[in-house]
Amino acid sequence: MRDLFQYVPGNSLIHRLNPVTKIFLTVVICVAAFITDRIPYLLFLLCVDLGIGFAAGVPRKALGILKGLLRIAVFLFVLQALVVRRGTPVFWIFTDTGLVTASKVVLRLIVVCMPLAMVLAVTRISDLANALVQVLHLPYKYAFTLTTAIRFIPQFLEEMGGIMEAQTARGVEFDTKNAFRKLGLMLPLCAPLLISSVRRSEATAVAAEVRGFRLRTRASGYKQYPFAPADLAVLLFSVLLIAGAVLI
Repeated sequence: MRDLFQYVPGNSLIHRLNPVTKIFLTVVICVAAFITDRIPYLLFLLCVDLGIGFAAGVPRKALGILKGLLRIAVFLFVLQALVVRRGTPVFWIFTDTGLVTASKVVLRLIVVCMPLAMVLAVTRISDLANALVQVLHLPYKYAFTLTTAIRFIPQFLEEMGGIMEAQTARGVEFDTKNAFRKLGLMLPLCAPLLISSVRRSEATAVAAEVRGFRLRTRASGYKQYPFAPADLAVLLFSVLLIAGAVLI
C-alpha cells in the first residue's frame, strides 16, 4: 500500500487526458455512486473503475486496490447487515433488507475509493497542481496544499513502516491476529510519527518560502493544459454517468 499514490509513467489515453478531466471524472463517479440506489448500476460503476485501471495500463494496481478495499468491505458488510434488522429473516439474524443495504454500502465504498487512486496513479502531482491553477483558476496556495498532502501520504506510510520495523527489532510483535492488541501496539507509534510530520512540514514551508512561494501566480506556469477531443468525450461520458444514475 506504500505505492498507492505513486505515479506510474505511461502513454495511454488516460495518461494523456487533461488533469482537470480526470478529477472531474472521479468526482462524477463518486456523485453517481451516491445518487443511484441500484446494485446493478453500482456494479457498472465498479466496472468503470476497473476499466480506467486497465485502459491506463495499471491493471495490477487496480486489482491491488480492489483487494485491499475488500478486506475493509467484508467487515463493513457484516457490521451493516447486523445493524439493519428490518425485512424478512434469511439466515440467523440477517435479513434480506440488511443484506441488500450492506451490499449497497460496500459497493459505494469501493466505487468511491478506487477512482481517486487510479487518477493519481496516472497523473503527475505537479501537473495536477498546475492544471488546477491554470484551468480552474484555483489559488496556488490551495492547490499546493492539496497536492503536498497527497505527496506526503506515501512518505508517512514509509516512515510508519520504518518505525514498526524498529519496534519489531526490539521485540514488539505486530503480527498478532488480535486486532485490538495490534491497535494498542500501534497507538504509541503515533507520537514519533507526529513529531516527524511536524518537522517535515516546517522544512517544506521554509523551502517553499525560499523559492518564492508567495510570488507564484497563474501566469507562472510554463506548461499549458488544453482540452483535446478525448477530454470532451470523457466529459460527455461523465454526463451520461450522472444521467444514468438519476434515471435508473
